[in-house]
Amino acid sequence: MYIDVLFGEVGKNVIDRDLIESQFRHLMKVAVSVREGAISSSTLLKRLRSGSEKNATYAAFREVGCVIRTVQPLRYLCDPAVRRRVTAATNKAEAFNGFSQWIGFGNRGVIADSDPVEQEKAMKLNALLTNSVILHNALDIAEIIRQLLEEGWEIEPEDLVRIPPYLTEHINRFGEHSTHELGVQPDAYDPKLDVDFTQLREQDLTAADLSQAA
Repeated sequence: MYIDVLFGEVGKNVIDRDLIESQFRHLMKVAVSVREGAISSSTLLKRLRSGSEKNATYAAFREVGCVIRTVQPLRYLCDPAVRRRVTAATNKAEAFNGFSQWIGFGNRGVIADSDPVEQEKAMKLNALLTNSVILHNALDIAEIIRQLLEEGWEIEPEDLVRIPPYLTEHINRFGEHSTHELGVQPDAYDPKLDVDFTQLREQDLTAADLSQAA
């Protein structure tokens, strides 16, 4: 079969169901502890790694992971709706990453500092700036839509799906070095749009529509 290569080396890609069954009670205890906040996922991973191969619970979790990683590709291959959702989510993530790189153009986007703390700080600041610009774009789009509605245009939810918030043409990355607007109070944020989004259904959208959704 052509898809055999997706599931690992023959003879080593068999799920150890007996191990999962024997450790099932421990697996459930760990899952409940994480869900209830009794233990953090990072602490859990550190504990499970101790002894790694000798740790039966660790090995059982690994087998469960293999089950999940097997089921997901099969669902992706068999279900067109899953493929559309995955494609849409992937395209949105890639669009965000591309926009974030465009925002972080300084030093060609390279983080030159070798200090992990400074690297994390630079990444978080870039994410903050990226999301701020996205919010700015969303507000501009919403204001234009309101103007069109006031002029009598009919706006459908499907039309808005095709408008991503990653617009760059109107943005001056070097800024405007003026101070005459520093004391101007911005208008309050208004998220209300007179558009009925309840009519928007996933099955009515094509894969191309979803791939451009933001």
